[in-house]
Amino acid sequence: MCGIVGYVGERRATPVVLDGLRRLEYRGYDSAGIAIVSDGEITCTRRVGFVAALEAVVPPTLPGTTGIGHTRWATHGGVTEANAHPHLDSTNRVAVCHNGIIENHTVLRSRLEEEGIAFRSDTDTEVLAHLISKFYSGDPEAAVRQALSHIQGTWGIAVVFLDHPGLIVAARNGSPLVVGKGEGETFLASDPHALAAYTRQVVYLEDRDLVTITARGWTISRLDGAGVSRGVEVLGEEWTSEGRGEFSHHMLKEIHEQPESLARGVLGRVVPDEGGARLGGFDLTPRAIAAIRHIRVLGCGTSFHAGMVGAAAMEGLARIPATAEIASEFRYRNPVISADDLFFAVSQSGETADTLGAVREVQIKGGSVLGVVNVVGSSIARSCGRGVYVHSGPEIAVASTKAFTSQVAALLVAALSFARTRVLGPHEGKAFGEELLAVPKRVGEWLAADNPGVMEAVELCAQGKFVFFLGRGVSHAVALEGALKLKEVAYIPCMAYPAAEMKHGPIALLDKRTPVVVVVPDDVMRDKTLSSVQEVRARGARVILVHTEGDAAAQRLADVSIPVPRSSTLISPLFTVLPLQLLSFRAGLALGRDIDRPRNLAKSVTVE
Repeated sequence: MCGIVGYVGERRATPVVLDGLRRLEYRGYDSAGIAIVSDGEITCTRRVGFVAALEAVVPPTLPGTTGIGHTRWATHGGVTEANAHPHLDSTNRVAVCHNGIIENHTVLRSRLEEEGIAFRSDTDTEVLAHLISKFYSGDPEAAVRQALSHIQGTWGIAVVFLDHPGLIVAARNGSPLVVGKGEGETFLASDPHALAAYTRQVVYLEDRDLVTITARGWTISRLDGAGVSRGVEVLGEEWTSEGRGEFSHHMLKEIHEQPESLARGVLGRVVPDEGGARLGGFDLTPRAIAAIRHIRVLGCGTSFHAGMVGAAAMEGLARIPATAEIASEFRYRNPVISADDLFFAVSQSGETADTLGAVREVQIKGGSVLGVVNVVGSSIARSCGRGVYVHSGPEIAVASTKAFTSQVAALLVAALSFARTRVLGPHEGKAFGEELLAVPKRVGEWLAADNPGVMEAVELCAQGKFVFFLGRGVSHAVALEGALKLKEVAYIPCMAYPAAEMKHGPIALLDKRTPVVVVVPDDVMRDKTLSSVQEVRARGARVILVHTEGDAAAQRLADVSIPVPRSSTLISPLFTVLPLQLLSFRAGLALGRDIDRPRNLAKSVTVE
């Protein structure tokens, strides 16, 4: 959620930190601030709103070469300048940026107030600034280490000291931090995207790491004082790109990048000649795959919807019992975990706190977890140790589009690999693999074509006070994803249901003004779904049908018809989701919404 940027080097820190904050704007935030150590003081500037508002008031000639900055997504305390980060101690000699939540901040705050400390904000983070100051006696690292020993919760922190103008102390526990290596300069960020313009050589911190950063480099130790070494990794070339190109918004650009992102996810992995797929990152032998008794796919939001498709593929194609579960609920019901079960943890950022917590619960109980993530070196990737990168590239818009299709594609490739080992013959495997390899080109052709039904659907949905989404099987997952996108981007209330469940209560909400979006590819559930469409039409609601091209019967039932390419059932979500992505984008645009940065939302949800 929140973003941290830090810099120590020879150049002025202010432009570097501000640029890093701009690169983190996609994460979602409500205020921003910067602290620069210069001329015998820490100059701290904070503003509510976007980084541009902060940039307008930061003193333009600050000479300091050490600084930290932050974009805040409010948790404790309202959206005010006083609650924005960085936070200073009472002597203005220590400044702290913090991502995460301090669970025992109320107790610590009371104790500090009893000692005479006057707080300036309502945040949990300010406790850290005063604690570090309390324990500081000339050694910044020791002060941070001692302060954190009193903290319960999650943190990614960056701290600067007036007495040490060429130094930043940072630490992580449940909230990501990455150090960037430059020539005579060192960078810090909560997201490698903030560093890509300056360096591709990075070091990912692990939980309970503490790092002391200078212009010459860094020293990493554990919070208990033990020394540790972390290897330098190289960011992929795709992380250096961030512009919108010819597109008006990042979301639209990312929708149109799906042919390339899908190609990266399937090429080289699907092997039609063998009728299967290769995923070396899984490190599973055929014997281990044959021994799997149950698969559970864990995710939140869009990743959960992708997981629903993945679970259906594991069961339908590989004939392994499989379910998808919302990660935030999974860990708190004391789940029964067998050594013969296999779990997939799905997350675009690889930092989703609820999913990471579910991973740890599985591991504590002896389960095996594979990661399905986009960001190399992310917490979930490191915690799992095995899995698959979806390679969708940077996703800047808060509303996820290309990550969804890349996650679905990765899970379909995994299902093909498992199916070939267990039940699928070479001819069936080859047919499925060849169809999967053809998807990127066909997606590109559909996106490049004129699809007037999308704009007709926008007119209906933008005028409606409520939109219903229906689908069956994997199309129910697509309906859920379409409803989520329309809520996120256009702020239109939506509900998604399995089509057959509509008559068990939700149909009471329908009237003649209600747009109903129905996802109905030509699969085994088509006829039954069309029967549900007849029930919708009988109530006078307006029907928007996403259907297989050439399906005349479906088209006749639609007020708005949106045809998509023909495909097999399990691959259909890669096509049927496309018009729903464009629908949400166009509806948001029609209603004047902030498309790339919807209100109240964050790209990477790193708090529970």
